[in-house]
Amino acid sequence: MGDNDAHLKKFEKELAAGTVSLVLLAVLAAAREPLYGYQIAKRLEQDAGGVLLGKQSALYPVLRNLSAAELLDTFIEPSEAGPPRRYYRITPLGRKVLRQWSEAWNSTRSYVDSILKD
Repeated sequence: MGDNDAHLKKFEKELAAGTVSLVLLAVLAAAREPLYGYQIAKRLEQDAGGVLLGKQSALYPVLRNLSAAELLDTFIEPSEAGPPRRYYRITPLGRKVLRQWSEAWNSTRSYVDSILKD
């Protein structure tokens, strides 16, 4: 891997670390029903081609952190095929935080775009 590739990978990793929580909240806010981890990963893969996430397993620590912060509710249900599944649903506080984070994201994106145009 060349130096340019290494720099790009590092930048993408740092960028993803700062946006995964925002994206996860947005996916769950748009869902009509609670989703389990694999469903969330598949939606992200469909919507963004997996740009933000390298591995599905990387989602679970973020989901746990969002749940611990009371931005998500979780519950476990038995599965017909395999182990029980943990489902995630955004809370009212999660929706409020999502609005705030979206505003911050839009401001940041506008600022960065204005600098990059020069």
